[in-house]
Amino acid sequence: ILWLGPDEWLVVGPPDDHELLALTEPGASIVDVSANRTTVEVTSRELLEHGCTLDLHPRAFHAGHCAQTTIARTQVILWQTSDAPTYRLLVRPSFAHYLADWLTDASGR
Repeated sequence: ILWLGPDEWLVVGPPDDHELLALTEPGASIVDVSANRTTVEVTSRELLEHGCTLDLHPRAFHAGHCAQTTIARTQVILWQTSDAPTYRLLVRPSFAHYLADWLTDASGR
């Protein structure tokens, strides 16, 4: 469960796993946004730092942290899933190809 802001959470899990969803607050609502994002996984902090203004150093951003930010002018939810480090970039599908191309170019491959 990723905290995106006051009263806004994103539940990430396998398709059709509705056991995580339980309304406990009066007036709360759940919206299925599963088609809203696709995931790109990156294992290089240095690569992300080329296009992201966040401080990704382990003293400031580590496993379990997430933030809404931009990478290469593309809005993403950046989620560090391990100390290895491994990051998941949750990006709108219409920007995924552009972001993948940018990451490939920035990696020098």
